[in-house]
Formats: sequence, C-alpha cells, structure tokens
Amino acid sequence: MANSKDIAGLLGPAIVAITASETVNIHIWASNSAAGVYLNGAMLFVAGLAIIRAHNLWARGWPVLITLSGWFYMLLGLFRMFFPELQLEAAKHTSTISIGTMLLMLVGVYMTYQAYRR
Repeated sequence: MANSKDIAGLLGPAIVAITASETVNIHIWASNSAAGVYLNGAMLFVAGLAIIRAHNLWARGWPVLITLSGWFYMLLGLFRMFFPELQLEAAKHTSTISIGTMLLMLVGVYMTYQAYRR
C-alpha cells in the first residue's frame, strides 16, 4: 500500500490548487454545459477510484482523510456523470459552492501540512 505521506503530498496541494482556482473562476460553472460537467465527473470518478485502490485505509488518524477524499471524489464523479443537469442547477447557488470549496481547501491544506512536516 502506498505511503500516506506520499499520497497526501500529491493530493493536498492538488486539492488546494483546484479549490482555489474554482473559487476564483466560480462563474465558469454557471456557463458550463452538461457535457463539460459529465467529463469533469468522469475524471473525478477515475481519480477517486485510483485513490481508493492505492489507499483504502480505515484507521484512526489523519491518513483516513485520504481514503475519505477518494470516496468523496468517486461519488461526486458518479453524481456528475449521472446527473449533470442537477450539478448545473446547484452551481447557481454560489454561496453554497463557496462554502464547500473552502472546506475542501482546508482539508487540502491539512493534508499538505501532514505530508511535508518533519
């Protein structure tokens, strides 16, 4: 099984960068198409599944955040693949989206901290 710090060192900064760019460009979701949401969902599904396959660790401590992130992204990907119109409708509520991305950013910052601390 892959080392938790190695995966967190990749996943943490990726979550921070993605959530920061989505927050800055939140308007792109309102003008997105169902096909774009579907493609995003397919990529999230594959990424989440890869995380779960490499790190399905259900133990106490911060490494469980990696496993939970994998499951979250896989399920979010499935939701976006099967219900892209609902995702587009939800994107109209930018305050809810902003709160969600900020929570994800905090998880990414915490993972990054855990990965790169001594």
